[in-house]
Amino acid sequence: MADRWLWQHPDWPRFRWNLEALAGSLGQARKAQGRLLMVRDLLDPGLAKEALAAVLKAEGISTSAIEGEHLNPESVAASIARRLGIPSPARAPLSLNADGLASVLIDAVESYRAALTIDRLCAWQKALLEGGPARFHPVVIGALRPGEVVVQSGALGQEVTHFQGVPRGNLARDLDGFLAWYNAPPGSLDGLIRAGIAHLWFVTIHPFEDGNGRLTRALTDRAIAQDEDSPLCLFRMSTRILEVRSEYYAALNGAQAIGAGLDITPWLAWFLTQTERACRNCEGTLRNTLAKAKFWARHRADPINDRQRKALNNLLDSGPEGFEGGLTNRKYVAMAKVGAATAYRDIEELVGHGCLVQRPGRGRSTSYDLPWDDLFR
Repeated sequence: MADRWLWQHPDWPRFRWNLEALAGSLGQARKAQGRLLMVRDLLDPGLAKEALAAVLKAEGISTSAIEGEHLNPESVAASIARRLGIPSPARAPLSLNADGLASVLIDAVESYRAALTIDRLCAWQKALLEGGPARFHPVVIGALRPGEVVVQSGALGQEVTHFQGVPRGNLARDLDGFLAWYNAPPGSLDGLIRAGIAHLWFVTIHPFEDGNGRLTRALTDRAIAQDEDSPLCLFRMSTRILEVRSEYYAALNGAQAIGAGLDITPWLAWFLTQTERACRNCEGTLRNTLAKAKFWARHRADPINDRQRKALNNLLDSGPEGFEGGLTNRKYVAMAKVGAATAYRDIEELVGHGCLVQRPGRGRSTSYDLPWDDLFR
C-alpha cells in the first residue's frame, strides 16, 4: 500500500501548526465566542435552556443530514425537550433514532468533566445507530470495527479511494493514544485549537464501522464545553459544517493526505473560521429565542387554539428568513390539516390579535408573517 494517508507518517500523530499564522483566525473566533458568552450570561435560566434546545435541535438535524440521513424535526425537538426537562411539542412522532441522537448530543456536553472512555464512545455509537434505518450490509454496533475501513466511489473495478482509516491492527494503540491526550490537562494549548485537533485526529482514526462523523462532531462539542468550562455551550459546529459541507470534506481530505506532513495549520485555520461563523449563527438563534419569549408574553392572554399555536411556533422557530413566502392559507391547510374555510378563519383571528401581519399582495398571493421588526426591538 503506497503511503497516502496522514497516519502512515513515521511521526504520526505528532501534529505541528504555526500559531503565528493562526493568530488572526483564532482572534476572530475568540471575539465571536466572547460576544456569544456575554449574551448567554444575560439570559435567565429558563430562556437559556430554551435557547439550548433550539441549538440542539438544529445540531441534531444537521449532524444527521451531513451523513445523508434526514430526521423528523418535530421528533428531534421532542426528544431534546424531554431530556432537558422542558415542554415538548404536542403529539410529536416518537423516534428511537432521534431519541438516541438527543442522548448523545446532551451527554457529550453535560459529562464534559468526566474522562472520555472507549465504553462511553461505544455507548454513544450504539445510541446513534440502534434506532436508525435498516441497512443492506449490517454493521457492528456498540463495539470497535472488526476490520478495515475504506471510503470509495466509482464503478466496480474502477473505484476511487477517498479515505482509509488506520489499520485494524493499530486501532487499539491509536485510540488509546488519542484518549490519553484528550483526557490530559490541556496546559498552554488553546481550547479552540485543541477542539480542531481532536476533530481531525478522531475522524482519521475512524474507530467504528459507522457513526464516526457524528461522534467526531459530538467530541468537538465536548471539547468546546471543556474550553468554556460549562455544560451550557450554545454554539455547535454541525449546522455550520452542513452549510459548507463540500468545503468541509475538501479541508479534511487535504489534512489527511500525507503530502502535507503533520503540519495541520491549514486545517486549523479553516476550523477556526468555521468556529467564528458558528458563533454568529448561534447569535441569530439567541435573538430568535428572545423574540419568541417576547411574543408569547405579549399574547399569553389571547384565545389561541392548538392549531394556531402550532403555526405560530413554526413561524417563530423558523426565524424571519426561514419561512419562505410567509404563511398562506394553503400552507396553513397543510400544516393544521383543516379545510380552507377553517384556515381562513384561524388566520383572520390571529391577525385580529396582532399575532400576524399581512404582507403586501392580495388574493391567492396573500401571505402573513410575524411582526419581526417589533419583536426585535
